[in-house]
Amino acid sequence: MRKSEEEFSRMMNENNNAFKNVRRKPGLQIWTVNKMQMDPVPPQAFGNFFEGDCYIVLYISENKGSRQSADIHYWVGRTSSQDEQGAAAIYVTQLDEYLGGSPVQYREVQGYESPRFRSYFKNGLIYKKGGVASGFNHVETNAYNVLRLLHVKGRKDVTATEVEVSWSSFNKGDIFLLDIGKAIVQWNGPQSNRREKLKAVLLAQDIRDRERGGRAQIGVVEGGDERSSPELMKFLTTVLGPKPAQLKEATSDDVPDSAQKNSVRLYHVYDNSGNLVIQEVAKQPLTQDLLKSSDCFILDNKGSSVMVWKGKKASKEERQGAMNRALSYIKAKKYPASTTVEVMAEGAESAIFKHLFKSWTDRDQTQGLGTTHNVGKIAKVDDGKFDVMELHARPELAAQYRMVDDASGDVKVWCIENLELAEIDPKTYGQFYGGDCYLVLYSYKRAGQQQYILYMWQGRHATSDEIAASAFQAVNIDNKYNGAPVQVRVVMGKEPRHFLAIFKGKLIIFEGGTGRPGVVNPAKDARLFQVRGTNELNTKATEVVARAASLSSNDVFLLKTDNISYLWYGKGCNGDEREMGKAMSDVLSRHEKRVVMEGQEPAEFWIALGGKGSYASDRRFEREEPLHSPRLFECSNQTGRFKITEVDDFAQCDLDEDDVMLLDTWEELFLWIGNSSYEYETKEALNSARDYLRTHPAGRDPDTPIIFVKQGYEPPTFTGWFNAWDPHKWSGGNSYEEMKNKLSDSTSISQITLDLKNTKLNKTPAGGGGGGYRAPGGPLTSPPPNKAYFQDETDFFPRPSSPTRPQSGMSSSSPSSLSSSGAGKFFDPELLVNKTPDELPEGVDATQKEDYLSDLDFENLLSTTRADFQRLPKWRQNDLKKKAGIF
Repeated sequence: MRKSEEEFSRMMNENNNAFKNVRRKPGLQIWTVNKMQMDPVPPQAFGNFFEGDCYIVLYISENKGSRQSADIHYWVGRTSSQDEQGAAAIYVTQLDEYLGGSPVQYREVQGYESPRFRSYFKNGLIYKKGGVASGFNHVETNAYNVLRLLHVKGRKDVTATEVEVSWSSFNKGDIFLLDIGKAIVQWNGPQSNRREKLKAVLLAQDIRDRERGGRAQIGVVEGGDERSSPELMKFLTTVLGPKPAQLKEATSDDVPDSAQKNSVRLYHVYDNSGNLVIQEVAKQPLTQDLLKSSDCFILDNKGSSVMVWKGKKASKEERQGAMNRALSYIKAKKYPASTTVEVMAEGAESAIFKHLFKSWTDRDQTQGLGTTHNVGKIAKVDDGKFDVMELHARPELAAQYRMVDDASGDVKVWCIENLELAEIDPKTYGQFYGGDCYLVLYSYKRAGQQQYILYMWQGRHATSDEIAASAFQAVNIDNKYNGAPVQVRVVMGKEPRHFLAIFKGKLIIFEGGTGRPGVVNPAKDARLFQVRGTNELNTKATEVVARAASLSSNDVFLLKTDNISYLWYGKGCNGDEREMGKAMSDVLSRHEKRVVMEGQEPAEFWIALGGKGSYASDRRFEREEPLHSPRLFECSNQTGRFKITEVDDFAQCDLDEDDVMLLDTWEELFLWIGNSSYEYETKEALNSARDYLRTHPAGRDPDTPIIFVKQGYEPPTFTGWFNAWDPHKWSGGNSYEEMKNKLSDSTSISQITLDLKNTKLNKTPAGGGGGGYRAPGGPLTSPPPNKAYFQDETDFFPRPSSPTRPQSGMSSSSPSSLSSSGAGKFFDPELLVNKTPDELPEGVDATQKEDYLSDLDFENLLSTTRADFQRLPKWRQNDLKKKAGIF
């Protein structure tokens, strides 16, 4: 009978020591719920999850310069009971309170785990049959009494599920690991890809190192080419029997997309006299001020996940009931039971939650990089002089400044003319016309190596043919430099910081026209330029409509007429901005400059603008850049359908050479191109990046710069978002083929195969008694059909009795000719080993099966099961030795 929540709470409150073993140090801790108690799981068992159990997973992280943060997950096994699920949910709530109420809580369902949860287990998750009811037990690492078949699926998020040890479990598209303790053989389906094979190899090595102390042999068989691995195939067929001519077809790796076709919405959910009330507050784009500290809110992320936000001033009952409210909401919306749930407190919001808001400011946010320069945190930076050596030595600074260097490298500029490249006179570098497209090649050195950035600037009024030609010519330049340049698409008016810096405060954007020689642009009575920036690294002048409405009190403007130029200073601009405005005016106009302060304009000034009018005159509100952690996505066509999948808690090892990866740093999008990715993936990734910006629930700028980075040519503005970047990672030794060649040769596995053949095979039906095994952190499981081990004292080794052993020269006519004295035919061991009395040949005494084996067969079997023999009582060992003629 299912227990009530009150009963659970009472039982757990009685257990005051539930969290005595919880460590507050950074790292991963896991418990399983066993008889309503939290039992710790040893580290060597991390990643192993039993389908009949529920687990609690705590991850504490500590970033440099900031306080600790914690995430609590409770994992629900497919066959776990409602009582266990209820107990795990309550333990999570209590653990959250024990840790001060700041952790983010997650509900995880087997097979639908969140990217955050999967990020803790880089080598994959292993789903095991059974659970607490099967006799949960933790054992020592070096346990070899194992026989299991793991069905491995997934390229990025790997799962391995225990299946029946039989060829009937195999299919052509996936990978299977046959694990017998001392040996692990990997069989790759002929339709599996290289990334899946590599992930399976890493999983096999992880099992060997964590569960076998590094003392198991590993071999790999390529499905469809089994003849190339004859010794390994002998191993497989010894355990599994002959391989059938045909295996099942591949199954899809795709998980059905549960996201609904609606907007991100924010709800106020509360209880009204026992009834759940769901009141919509707003839909995307959301703003932070919608969240009230006195309440709890649910954010519905298009049905793919449900997030609960707990205000600091909400009642204790509301905060404690947040998880249950989320589950009730899921039921009310008829969402799948596997829908991801996150619960977070005010001030401890997850990165994904913040990303769903148009802007987000943390209360303890600081300016500058002096005290806060964590990877993943973007604070407003002081755009002063840069120490280029420090930028190179500390890529995290380069990433946050968006500067690969101090912009002192070499610059070359081309314009697209008649769809071809035309070099620009260096005297006009920095002048860009809205009717043109330009390619800007910037070269610099880092660690003695030449580096390149290729900017593709596209004018707002350029033709589609010119834009296409700029992309084509960019490919030609890229090929000329052997693919080394980092390619950056720049939309007019959205120039990134480094692009501004390379023109040393002389970047001018003309609204229309062209800079091509010989072309006369239409004359204008007056031209107005807005000048923004405080130094030569961040200043640009942009042409705006020559009307009073274009003015702003926060900036400097240059009004250029046929006879005179006015340098207009708004009340909100500072001295640095005025100095840069003066320097820019010397570039824009050779005419006399007249300084005009806001509020002291002469009549001629307003006449040139078509008359005096209203404009933005509010004092500048100094806003911080939103604090947004970077996000990494995998863009892949490996399954036959283009998909984008988020990678949580990413590292360099998550960059897949076979795919295109999208890194979102909020101000910029990077598209990282793996060396083995398909051209189709690159094209689709660019389209998806644009869609990602256009449909982002926070209302992102669709013209955010998109930067192309090729594998092996990553600039520090990219690598700085990764911890511990290794520039030599792809120099060799980590590909699937190289990893495979490092594994055990077939010689050692051949000996294991010979041992298996000598011991023959048990035929104990699945689920039969005895012979189970306990992997680290797991319950006793039943042996599968072809288990290659004998029982200790059952079936084969009976207690000694009076009948004598037949001699090798006795009659062999038929079992029916056996005499009452025990004389008769010797049988093949396969007819006797682990057979029930009904399955034995006629006339064989089930309690004396050893009497019907020849001395040679008996001795061979005894020698190959020495480990089992050594576990027998001493009197039994001596008796069997006598019977086998050993002494």
